[in-house]
Amino acid sequence: MIRNARTATSRTLLTAVATCALLAGCASDGGAKPATASSKPGPGMGKGYSHDPFPSTYKAYPGVPTLVTHVTIFDGEGGRIDDGSVLFADGKIVSLGQSVAAPAGATVIDGTGKTLTPGIIDIHSHLGDYPSPGVQANSDGNEATGPVTADVWAEHSVWPQDPGFSRALTNGGVTTLEILPGSANLMGGRSVVIKNVYARTEQGMKFPGAPYGLKMACGENPKRVYGGKGREPSTRMGNVAVDRQTWAKAVEYKRKWDKYEKDGGEAPSRDIAMDTLRGVLSGEILVQNHCYRADEMAIVMDMAKEFGYHVSAFHHAVEAYKIADLLKTNGTCAAVWADWWGFKMESYDAIGENLALLQKNGACGMIHSDDANGIQRLNQEVAKALASGRRAGIDISDAVAWEWLTYNPAKALGIADKTGSLKPGKMADVVLWNGNPFSVYTRPEKVWIDGALLYDSGNPKLRPVSDFELGQPGSGDVK
Repeated sequence: MIRNARTATSRTLLTAVATCALLAGCASDGGAKPATASSKPGPGMGKGYSHDPFPSTYKAYPGVPTLVTHVTIFDGEGGRIDDGSVLFADGKIVSLGQSVAAPAGATVIDGTGKTLTPGIIDIHSHLGDYPSPGVQANSDGNEATGPVTADVWAEHSVWPQDPGFSRALTNGGVTTLEILPGSANLMGGRSVVIKNVYARTEQGMKFPGAPYGLKMACGENPKRVYGGKGREPSTRMGNVAVDRQTWAKAVEYKRKWDKYEKDGGEAPSRDIAMDTLRGVLSGEILVQNHCYRADEMAIVMDMAKEFGYHVSAFHHAVEAYKIADLLKTNGTCAAVWADWWGFKMESYDAIGENLALLQKNGACGMIHSDDANGIQRLNQEVAKALASGRRAGIDISDAVAWEWLTYNPAKALGIADKTGSLKPGKMADVVLWNGNPFSVYTRPEKVWIDGALLYDSGNPKLRPVSDFELGQPGSGDVK
């Protein structure tokens, strides 16, 4: 919940209870019950089992109609408007252009010398699953008990009180993020997309309507974790063999459940891991694949064709520049770092021009963090990648580069119809930067999520502080 840390803790808690109905975190779906499979014969069995037994209870914080004027606008889809205006109301972008009229009662903000962008989307985060404080008791991101743990869901480890969420919002302008399981396993479990607001429950943060993801991993991590225990996989060929065997079982599982849902009869046995893989094969769940080397990414894309699924994005992907054409042909994105590599062999052959080369060749590229500190400066990471490209003669505009922070990750997460750019009808997830957002001297001045002002650098009452931090030194007091 968003609170002023200067207020006494007891008063804060009382206020939170009194205003529960207004807060996203206090939303509850107490009456929602998962559907269960029935063995009753006959057609018309519906879903057979609930595909969404932990539904989002997110409700936007209240906002007011707001017009930002005389501001430089990056619309998130490559467009730029100088000395422009953006109007948002009722949680949505209403209009933008050189001149936009303010409706009666709207808050008007002069953005002279500043930049307005869509809120940043981080497609690869472990906030909540590896929260701060970074102690073993809070280490809940890797279910390293077997190479295939598609049955686990990252959201069941997310700690909503992680102070990292507020740092990502106030320092980094991050309004949406995907929380993934770790990469110890070939199939590490389901990822979840959340809105960056504090709530009592993870479901109160959950992005409404966002598809789940399946975290997969190739390369060194799974073979090191399990090969060291004398178990398969211990090699890269073992990685692929276990993946293929698992997908073969998933295809059969899907066949049985599809037949049951069409014709009825006796319900097949449930397998929670196979439920997730069936979702991937049905196109409901998007594959987010940890992978560094170009050759391995190519193998994974061939394996996806063999079993009839699609890889939405390769994460880390330091060699994506080598196969930009294959990524484009397969409609697969690459989430990369600007200059984080060389810490193991598979991350060795990287170049600073990775993102720029992806852009030049028409592939979908984006920045990501994989780090609680890096998520606070993704705009600066893009600035580094942009500079590397320009030094190599690849001329990409600032406005186009902003796609790497918002629109492209939204596409890879299946939410580009809802957020990721400043287009009328989309969620008003907006950041006002106090200068050029590609400068190290620039910080978010204001951040709106669904049109609600959740952070204002000039107002100490609008600084998110988690329950965990209340009453602790340095928890947001401004004097």
